[in-house]
Amino acid sequence: MKGYPISKHHSFYAVGLSYKKADAVLRGKFSLDVPKIDAISEAAKKEGVEGLLVISTCNRTELYGFAQHPFQLIKLVCEHTEGTVEEFQEVAYIFKNQEAISHIFRVGTGLDSQILGDFEIISQIKQSFYRAKKHDLTNPFVERLCNSVIQASKRIKNETELSSGATSVAFAAVKYILANVPEISNKNILLFGTGKIGRNTCENLVKHTDNSHITIINRTKEKAERVAGKFQVNVKAFGELQSEIRKCDILVVATGSQLPTISKSILHTKKPLLILDLSVPKNVNDDIMELANINLIHLDQLSQMADETLERRRQFVPQAQEIIEQVKADFTKWLETRKFAPVISALKDKLKEMKAEELDFHSKKLNDFNEEQAEMISDRIIQKITKQFANHLRNPAVDTDDSLQLIQRIFQLEIDSK
Repeated sequence: MKGYPISKHHSFYAVGLSYKKADAVLRGKFSLDVPKIDAISEAAKKEGVEGLLVISTCNRTELYGFAQHPFQLIKLVCEHTEGTVEEFQEVAYIFKNQEAISHIFRVGTGLDSQILGDFEIISQIKQSFYRAKKHDLTNPFVERLCNSVIQASKRIKNETELSSGATSVAFAAVKYILANVPEISNKNILLFGTGKIGRNTCENLVKHTDNSHITIINRTKEKAERVAGKFQVNVKAFGELQSEIRKCDILVVATGSQLPTISKSILHTKKPLLILDLSVPKNVNDDIMELANINLIHLDQLSQMADETLERRRQFVPQAQEIIEQVKADFTKWLETRKFAPVISALKDKLKEMKAEELDFHSKKLNDFNEEQAEMISDRIIQKITKQFANHLRNPAVDTDDSLQLIQRIFQLEIDSK
């Protein structure tokens, strides 16, 4: 792909880091909440970055956008997070133009997820687009690209079994509990945090453990009560966190805090306690490992565990890739069409000028001149000529840039740079 009709002097880049090379601690340094994303968006506009998408999940932080150089995007991430440029570059990936497009398709369809086929990322892409729109950082390219990724994701869900079976971070956590905790139905389970992972974990606990001793705590008690009402579990106030931890056998932490919420100083239990930290950044301080009765498991460890469901999913990867290639081909075709659309439009205008001159000349020269018929015939000829040029430009064997320049020279076309 030689260029984009959206941004004449910029290339489309994807820069980011993910679970593949960056551990949870490092991912935590570069994680972005909504205020940080808003700040990046405002800074990007001043830097001249266009069409910006910002994605931050527990598994990745990524920026997609049009820039003169990828370092513009890297600088934006590092200036608005706790991480340094050196740390970022140590584990980062940079994709340009077609590679960047291919990457967002893999991410949005679950092929690049820590747990294969986990489609929760697609909602993040949608939210990223809406935030970009709010900051006036979208353009037709980004809108069409996001819609194409969403379309591919839907088709893969409907036409393959890549997402079949209950597999997610939340389910992996519950599977670990079932495999490692005897007599689970008699244990006291405390869930701290009611975001998406927290809600999913709660649902899986209720479904698979047959346990009536599940308690939820959230900083906002109303949110906890809404979740508790849905799954018929207990609710306690945030102020009772320490006393509830003393009673529990299993603590699941799924809060969205940028700093640890659980540390050695608030753990005063003497009995064995299993803690599962499903948060990025980590919400359980490493100092709890100084306590002999604590067993701490983080989501990275859960995601690495072998799973029959994941093995089954892998056989559907080729089918998913085929769907991606089909949708991506449609996107590329649209992109090429946008590239030559201004020239075809200018050519049509030029031919209409010629038509108007000829009709004016013949209407004055011929007494029985039928202007209505001449108009109709001329318009049909113009339509056929422009269609012929468009078909030529769509031909993959044609050098589009050379052809566009030739058409502009022959017909002396003036193209609106906008």
